[in-house]
Amino acid sequence: MSVAIALIWGASFLFIAIAIDFVATPVVPMARVFFGSLALLVIPSARKHIDRCDYRRVAFLGLIWMAIPFTLYPMAERSVSSAVTGMLNGGLPVVTVVVTAVFVRQRPSAKRILAVLIGFLGIAVISLTSISDGASASLHGIIYLLIALLCYAIAVNVAQPIQAKYGSLTTMLWIEAFALLWTLPFGVPALWRSEFNFGALCALIALGALGTGLAFVVYGTLLNRAGTVRGMVGTFFTPVVATILGALFRDEEIHLTAIIGMLIVIYGAILTSRPERVTFVDATPTR
Repeated sequence: MSVAIALIWGASFLFIAIAIDFVATPVVPMARVFFGSLALLVIPSARKHIDRCDYRRVAFLGLIWMAIPFTLYPMAERSVSSAVTGMLNGGLPVVTVVVTAVFVRQRPSAKRILAVLIGFLGIAVISLTSISDGASASLHGIIYLLIALLCYAIAVNVAQPIQAKYGSLTTMLWIEAFALLWTLPFGVPALWRSEFNFGALCALIALGALGTGLAFVVYGTLLNRAGTVRGMVGTFFTPVVATILGALFRDEEIHLTAIIGMLIVIYGAILTSRPERVTFVDATPTR
């Protein structure tokens, strides 16, 4: 499952880059959730009702897990290479640790705090290197990506109770349905500012059916089984896949310093995924 996540999401940044060469930015999130929803609708077990009391939470997840970040990524890739986008996305587990600590109101251990600092160091190295060369990234593009990571980190914490209640298939279908409602008002008018291209259409279909349909279900299953932080193991290798594909298919220049930053991020992410050691205290009364 983790390998599938790395390959599909690593390729997603390339698909976005191909699509925005021909379509307006708002079309990308709308197409992603549209084709993703279609992919899930063909699975009978996904087509289940949810309780009305959960509509508000699912609508919020449709906004913060999909509509907002799915819009921010193509906005960012207007001025950030797909390789750098993938590199920064590797920091998701690091950001999630921080957000999860806020949600559970529990301070992480000193080791986990160190791991988070290492991860943020790597993010800083990638960002500063890419911005300084004037070609790989812009400051506002990097900010868009960091906001998207924050949205993802909040969403995975909000989603856990819903996924445990309904399962990944049903939960993701409903989230994508609400995300489609969020994106339609912006995506439909943007179609008239877009150019039809068969390659871009194929990229959007793959981005939706695989990156938003199949991958999110696999990801949701991993989160439900392994927990919020450890379920993100597949995302450790997403930057590697994105970097290789960006260099091969987009002729993107990759700086050595940025690669070092990526490795630092991956190392920090791996450290954050390690389970905390629990020390058991003998509670037997002494005599």
